[in-house]
Amino acid sequence: MNLKIASFNTNSIRARMDIITGWLSDTSTDILCIQETKVQDKDFPAESFEQMNYHCVFKGQKSYNGVAIISKFPFETLLTGFDGKGEDEGSRLISCKIKNINIINVYIPQGSEVGTEKFKYKLTWLERLHDYLKNNFSPGSPLILTGDFNVAPERIDVYDPDNLYGSVGFHPEEHKGLEKLKSWGLIDIFRKHESRGDQYSFYDYRIKNSVKRKMGWRLDHIWATEILAEKSVTSCIDINQRLLEKPSDHTFVVAEFNL
Repeated sequence: MNLKIASFNTNSIRARMDIITGWLSDTSTDILCIQETKVQDKDFPAESFEQMNYHCVFKGQKSYNGVAIISKFPFETLLTGFDGKGEDEGSRLISCKIKNINIINVYIPQGSEVGTEKFKYKLTWLERLHDYLKNNFSPGSPLILTGDFNVAPERIDVYDPDNLYGSVGFHPEEHKGLEKLKSWGLIDIFRKHESRGDQYSFYDYRIKNSVKRKMGWRLDHIWATEILAEKSVTSCIDINQRLLEKPSDHTFVVAEFNL
């Protein structure tokens, strides 16, 4: 069977429901991992997804953060937060098992400014994510780590690497954190299939015509363990959704696997 999985930072799920449901209908995506839902659990629009025959799990908070997984298939397990109970970063990390594949959806902190407490918090979060993988999963098993990492890994992942290097989202300390995650046993599925630059998943609202001017960042990722990466057949960034009326500042990242 083919499995299509996608990641999308919605920047308020209630503001993007038409975009999300329309995209799901058009693409027949099997699993969608969503970040920055910005709603309390009681306000999550689960019914809209259920009407489309999707299962959904979510953990959120009012106005900030929030993560969810939408799936055509039932969830075999569900954990939220680093503690599994949703009390420790539950609105930034949700993990489940679908079709015997562990799927971890994360919304890594943005970091604000280099040198601030928020930036230190981001680096610590990356370290904690590595430990979470190490303590709870095996790199020899099928696993997908996806979401808004808030880090562009390589020079070709930002529109102006010389001037942006050292800033939040493209800083050497962040890159060290990503490399440590990757060294645990993960492969960047998009880069496995696409070597070109100018492929971005985030375009800042504050930059006029940023999409047309290709002034973006690749901050959203789908990584997988080798046993699953070997079964990946394609990956892309759907830029069209970023051009719609009232879009998120991010767009959909997609990967397909032949299982």
